[in-house]
Amino acid sequence: MTDHILVERQGAIQIIRINRPDKKNALTRAMYAKMSKALAEGDADPAIRVHVFLGVPGAFSSGNDLADFMVVATGGEGGTEVWDFLMALARTEKPMISGVDGIAVGIGTTLNLHCDLTFATPRTLFRTPFVDLGLVPEAGSSLLAPQILGRQGAFAL
Repeated sequence: MTDHILVERQGAIQIIRINRPDKKNALTRAMYAKMSKALAEGDADPAIRVHVFLGVPGAFSSGNDLADFMVVATGGEGGTEVWDFLMALARTEKPMISGVDGIAVGIGTTLNLHCDLTFATPRTLFRTPFVDLGLVPEAGSSLLAPQILGRQGAFAL
């Protein structure tokens, strides 16, 4: 099985790459857990000065892998991985940078709102479909987006 979260260190930089191109980088609970672990380990290592999130060409992340999350919704095991990751984003003590190309949907956009700096290619599309799906935006998105993008930019998401 391919590792869908690749963690690489280059000097003082920790790169966390979402690597599931066949599913446009849709995130599973296991992927959330690995990113949480990478953030915690990077924060604990004084040699690491910054976390960098990357996707693959054309897809930063298409959001949650709904099939994986249906296991929890229908009474399966687990369920705290997303919360743990969102808390890791909020608690990290080191700067976070993202490089985005292509789609960034749902958590793909939310993650970027938590970064200190985001670089996006011209073909990047940020989208938060929460309201369209009857869901409450995650992880402070409804607070962070207007602060970062202004009201018009946030409402356009």
